[in-house]
Formats: sequence, C-alpha cells, structure tokens
Amino acid sequence: MEFTANANKNVSIETSTGTYDRCAIQTHFVQIGEDYGELVERYVKPLWQEGDMLAIAEKIISLCQNNVIPKKDMKVTKLAKFLSRFATQHNSAGIGVGDVYKMQYAIDLNGGAKVFLAAVCAGFGKLVGKKGIFYDMVGEEVRGLDGFYPDVFPVYGEYGIPLPKDPDGVCRKIKEKTGISCIIIDANDFTRDILGKSSDVTLSEEQLCEIIRDNPAGQDDQCTPFILIRKK
Repeated sequence: MEFTANANKNVSIETSTGTYDRCAIQTHFVQIGEDYGELVERYVKPLWQEGDMLAIAEKIISLCQNNVIPKKDMKVTKLAKFLSRFATQHNSAGIGVGDVYKMQYAIDLNGGAKVFLAAVCAGFGKLVGKKGIFYDMVGEEVRGLDGFYPDVFPVYGEYGIPLPKDPDGVCRKIKEKTGISCIIIDANDFTRDILGKSSDVTLSEEQLCEIIRDNPAGQDDQCTPFILIRKK
C-alpha cells in the first residue's frame, strides 16, 4: 500500500525517535452515534500492518459517543454576550470564546465569576504580550470545545463538540477489538495534544506530538479523522 497525505502535507516526517510515514485515511462524513470501533474496522484495518499506530481525531470519538451540546438547548446569558465581544471569535485553529456559545459553555463549566476573572486577566496579559491566560484558567475542556460554527460543515453550526469522554478507555477498547495500537489527538495548525493512548504505546506525549506536529489530518473538509502511522 502506498501512503497518501492531505494537500500541503507530507507523508514522511523526521523526529527524535526516527522517521515515520503517515497515511491520511478518508471516511464518510461521520454522524452522531456511530460506532468508532466499526469505523476503525472498516477504514483502517484493511490498511493496517503489525507495528502500525493509529492517530484518531478527538472530534470523531465525541460524535460517536453522542457527546454533543445542541445550540438550541443552551441559554445564553448577558455575561456571555458581554465577554464574547472582547475575545477572538474564530481563526484557523478553530472556534474561540468570541463565539457567544463557547463563552457560555465556559460559564456553564466554571461559573460566571471565574470566567469574568479569567477574561480580565487575559486582557491584562494581552497588554504585556502573554497569550493563553484565559484558557489556562478555565481549563482544557473549554479550549478543546469544537463545533458551533458552520464554516466547513453547516451541521456543525448546530451543536458544540466537547472533548471525548475517557479517551484512554476508548483506546483500550479499540485495541481489544481490532488489535490496533492507537492514540486520540486534539490537533490543529497551532497546537497538538495527546488526549489518550492504548497501554502498549510506549512513546511519550512529547514524542507522539513530534510525529503529528504538522497536523497531518488537516483543518478543513478533508474528512480524514484517521492517520495511520508507520515507522520506516
């Protein structure tokens, strides 16, 4: 099998632990409630070889878990409307808390007082060139929230997609069902995070992030939530 990459991405990458090939595996548009194990069996298993590792986009796992927040069920407060006016709404990394629904999500998780304090601290941070203070204070769940915007796929404008539940457990189940070692990643063109991995993956999070540092899954409408990784 010849590995293929998304547009403007490379198949191979050199890291401190060696050179790896990454194959971007395209799927159908995954719907809420699908079985992630079946998706791996259908799309990945025919290409997999012993020793390969699979990187899975976190959004797909959350969709399969029915882990979504319908916009119609959210009650947007005056505080969310006020604070969102001073924040970034959207960039190539995804939705920001300038979107009133993501700001409301932060308030629902942390409470209005903490989010207001985080916004104030973030404002002072910008004055001295320090970024990321808001998310450091409100937590990774808020930073990792996806959805609530229809830019790429219109349906994503109707709900938010939080980080997946029990990502280590998901990886364990996939390994048990398919035999495929895997990691769950939250990646964009600026940051990479390893949310979970099967117990047989011995590389550190830092080493794993090296392998996906160029975000091989892409950021737009590629529909490539699976990246098969093979050491050369």
